[in-house]
Amino acid sequence: MKNVLTGLFLAASCSLAGLSAAAADPLKVGISAEPYPPFTVPDASGNWTGWEVDLAKAVCAEAKLDCVITPVAWDGIIPALQSGKIDMIVSSMSVTDERKKVIDFSDPYYRTNSAVIGLKDEKIEVTPEGLAGKVIGAQVGTRHLRYAQAHFETAGATVREYQTQDEANSDLAAGRIDAVEADEVAMRAFVASDAGKDCCDFKGVVADDPDILGIGSAIGVRKTDTELRDKLSAAIHAIRDNGTYQEFSKKYFDFDIYGR
Repeated sequence: MKNVLTGLFLAASCSLAGLSAAAADPLKVGISAEPYPPFTVPDASGNWTGWEVDLAKAVCAEAKLDCVITPVAWDGIIPALQSGKIDMIVSSMSVTDERKKVIDFSDPYYRTNSAVIGLKDEKIEVTPEGLAGKVIGAQVGTRHLRYAQAHFETAGATVREYQTQDEANSDLAAGRIDAVEADEVAMRAFVASDAGKDCCDFKGVVADDPDILGIGSAIGVRKTDTELRDKLSAAIHAIRDNGTYQEFSKKYFDFDIYGR
């Protein structure tokens, strides 16, 4: 009996040790592996920087969570969350009814308009009629692609899908397409950059469609992780209240991104 009890004790101890080791593993913060300045940008050493990287670090610190940035291809980022390869998504993911069917979200941490940029020598009105006959680029798996297909393609535009935002921007700069639809903040950053300032300019924001564009960007979590979701939401509000959010945001924006 003593040997049996000893064996049970050792087995239980090993199980508890395993649980402790698992609990010590950092939470994997999934970001898009495709650069998306000024939100997520890899430096020359492959380390990720940018506004959302700073946000993730601030939220994890406030919630007392050990986190590690984990790049994942954008078109596979939700499956990566569902399968446990990552534990949360911090990648300008808009909260939409379609996404809420498969994952859960924290409270939003920013909202930006969906905007259109185009070649400087082309006059473009950001309406279905104004974009009829134009070729519009948008990144796969984004609200911007869905919007362009629903509102512009149906009115006579051609919508071209791109795996990364950089590819869409490069084709626009080369004159292979007429316009690009994406987040306003990212598009304003591109037209102000060396790559975009000579070729392209800001054409305007699209008319709102909450069913497609959502209510803002939030942290995505698995539906079973309600405790984590609530911790993240509380941390978002806390860093807004204590000024941390505004402090790191000043490095990137001259306006309050939270309320746009």
